[in-house]
Amino acid sequence: MINIRRMASTSNIQTALKAVNANIQSQISKKTGGAQKVRLVAVTKTKPVEDIITAYECGQRHFGENYIIELEEKTRHPRIQDICREIKWHFIGHLQTNKAKNLASIPNLYMCETVHSEKLAKKLNKELEKAGKTEKLKVLVQVNTSREENKNGVSTSKVTDLVNLIRTKCPELEFIGLMTIGSFDHSLADGVNPDFVKLLKCRDDVCRRCNLQVEDVELSMGMSHDYEHAIELGSTNVRVGSTIFGARDPPKQSQNQEVVQEKVEESQPQEPNDSQHITKATDREDVLENETARLRELAI
Repeated sequence: MINIRRMASTSNIQTALKAVNANIQSQISKKTGGAQKVRLVAVTKTKPVEDIITAYECGQRHFGENYIIELEEKTRHPRIQDICREIKWHFIGHLQTNKAKNLASIPNLYMCETVHSEKLAKKLNKELEKAGKTEKLKVLVQVNTSREENKNGVSTSKVTDLVNLIRTKCPELEFIGLMTIGSFDHSLADGVNPDFVKLLKCRDDVCRRCNLQVEDVELSMGMSHDYEHAIELGSTNVRVGSTIFGARDPPKQSQNQEVVQEKVEESQPQEPNDSQHITKATDREDVLENETARLRELAI
């Protein structure tokens, strides 16, 4: 019985992955005639190693995880290391500064999509330097386009400052683009997602002020329910989980503990930073989130 259920799950993942890739190519063809490149990040939060291997054997290479503990467990799993040697991991969850060391040690880490503050960028750069990585870590700057206090991300007015810091003061990081989650209240029936439009404007501003070409700055926006719409607006990186792997399993106890621990750690006084002043407004972007909002934000 277990084998039959496993075969059914494998078939579902194969079918769903094929359908998502077909939808992506269809949107690319509509928009640019095939010229646009879009990266699919298969989000495997709470999903077993077997599901990752199934998707990998179907040709999927980019995978996303939200929790540091779960990412560490999966990247070091013997079967993942043996079978998925070309896997490329994306960290797409909220990254605490004191977890930067953990992230820097992850094997096959390809990208961190959630750099949301100068403090985090500097810490991550420092830990990567200590880890002796031979290649720069690709990073996206997370932007809080919806201005919701329970969401992480730099404000739209501070995006360029953070990008400049990464490009000039963080040699272990490679800035490649911007990322947003956007408001959960938006319905596609209401038309164009305003948060996606804001991210497009942020990119234009960053390119103008940092002397970058638009085509060199990626946009990560779009999840299971709106990835096609995001591609239509220019997204080059979409994060799709439940559409491929089915409904998420209940969080493990270790995941709940990680979120609770983050809340406790975030409420503790921070050590002063000699190189920058942390304002109350910036602190509010990084701390004091309630657990329900945090889990909702990370839903893919």
